[in-house]
Amino acid sequence: MPVSDQMPMPATGRFVAAVHHFPLRIYFEDTDLSGLVYHANYLRYMERARSDMLRLAGIDQRAAHDSGTGVYAVTDLHIRYRRPARLDDDLMVVSRVVQVGAASCAIHQSVMRADEQLTDATISVAWLTPQGRPQRQPKAWTDIFSRLCQGEDFHP
Repeated sequence: MPVSDQMPMPATGRFVAAVHHFPLRIYFEDTDLSGLVYHANYLRYMERARSDMLRLAGIDQRAAHDSGTGVYAVTDLHIRYRRPARLDDDLMVVSRVVQVGAASCAIHQSVMRADEQLTDATISVAWLTPQGRPQRQPKAWTDIFSRLCQGEDFHP
């Protein structure tokens, strides 16, 4: 058996009903001189969780980009820092779709340490042409987002 077959895959999230859960651990590189997670890193964690959520839902961003169909771009971001994370903390990024438009989507995300909310944000994205102009999202994708927004139990 090849060694690669024996190795674990990278961390991935999963849906519980229509809510996506993405696990992560805090490493030394995530912290600043104070020993706390650097504020911008929470945005990285949320981006990874959103990308994983879309992948698991059946939205192939890479194929859309490679084919020249379009790309998502963040258009609005509201974030609130409540408590700091520290080295070796095990965290969970919890994501749920809260709004769907013809060319946009809004996702609320919380970074949790057990039951304690550390950070929460609402991120709005627009679906753009390769030239950067807004366009309608693929219908199959808006259908997926609508199901998630309505709280449908989602198991791809």
